[in-house]
Amino acid sequence: MDAKQLLLTRQSTPRLVAPAPNDEQLTFILDAAARVPDHGALTPWEFIIAVDDGLAKLADIFVAAAKAQGADDAMITKAGNMPYRAPMVITVVAKTQQHDKVPAIEQHIAAGCATMAMQQAAFALGIGAVWRSGDFAFNADVNAALGLTEGDQIVGFLYVGTPAVVAPTKPLKSGQQFARYL
Repeated sequence: MDAKQLLLTRQSTPRLVAPAPNDEQLTFILDAAARVPDHGALTPWEFIIAVDDGLAKLADIFVAAAKAQGADDAMITKAGNMPYRAPMVITVVAKTQQHDKVPAIEQHIAAGCATMAMQQAAFALGIGAVWRSGDFAFNADVNAALGLTEGDQIVGFLYVGTPAVVAPTKPLKSGQQFARYL
């Protein structure tokens, strides 16, 4: 797949099954993330990878957070099933640092770019991925269970695996409709 095709055909792949990326593929995906724009070379991100038993740990974290919020039984069950929507979940965390020239928002954007780069890398390898956020990305109990500090922010959960079905290619959108000239 050439770069133009990659950029113009990218889409989420929400129905994912085993296998997860192998070690070589995961290395490529993570290396792509580390190449994104990073003002000040702060590397303001962390990638927490859940696979196999890690999915069960992430499910337990989500269930505990749902219970702490007073969720009903249906939501607690849903929370426990969420990590199993793919054979691998990469929690991407923006790890901001105080810096005179690089505000926190730039560091969050860099972590978001890393997430997008991982999704693109997976797509380039023929692997499916979908970037999700939701309430658990902003939940203090989830943050604490993942060992995050007060300044850390989950920017998303990247679900990664083998596409269960071939998704139809979405129609091309024209970027010109969102542009204006000064």
